[in-house]
Amino acid sequence: MEKLNIFKLFINRVYCFLFVERFYKKLTFKFPNDIFRWDLIQYIITKYNFLTYLEIGCDKDQSFSKINIKKKVGIDPYSGGTFRGTSDFFFKNNKDKFDIIFIDGLHHYDQVNKDIQNSLLILNDNGFILIHDCLPRTIAQQAVPRYRGSWNGDVWKSIVQLRTDLELDIFNCEIDFCVAFNKKKKNTNLLKLNYHNESNYFKKLKFSNYYHNHQELMNIVSYEKALKII
Repeated sequence: MEKLNIFKLFINRVYCFLFVERFYKKLTFKFPNDIFRWDLIQYIITKYNFLTYLEIGCDKDQSFSKINIKKKVGIDPYSGGTFRGTSDFFFKNNKDKFDIIFIDGLHHYDQVNKDIQNSLLILNDNGFILIHDCLPRTIAQQAVPRYRGSWNGDVWKSIVQLRTDLELDIFNCEIDFCVAFNKKKKNTNLLKLNYHNESNYFKKLKFSNYYHNHQELMNIVSYEKALKII
């Protein structure tokens, strides 16, 4: 997660208000109070007897410390985990593969895309990639540049893009600000959009697009359904 001071957050808020988008409606999601991202990660590890885990963006090890697995690697440029540095630097030098990868680093569309593509290259067969913070509730919660404390960023745009890929199966579990699942198998619910390969189409999506079409765009399922799909 990027580190910003109060002054920078204020400047970013003014910038977004003037030049990015103004939209005041809010979404409501039913995130359970007693189920968290680490519960879901551990469930998958246990079910498939996975041995290797990679986490991108550890912060204060809120998730990383709770994962029980034979080998785990955590990447963060500031704190937590086992590797001090950026995900780009890690991937450039890494030679290992992993069964399950959890992406919770810099919540910018461009960086999330890079983390996903790099993760696909080192994912073991039948492995999972999980991506956090995919369901923002307000325009402020997903604004880039960031201007508030509780922040998802525009990760959701990366998920929309992935859902148009025939070779990846994507769905979003409605827990803990959402965890998206990415498996290297045929897409079972392909998102069809008429964008004709327009340059930066996904990056330029607006929160208003997401607000009015989030169910279709994000393929949201309950925790109970997610366990059945997994």
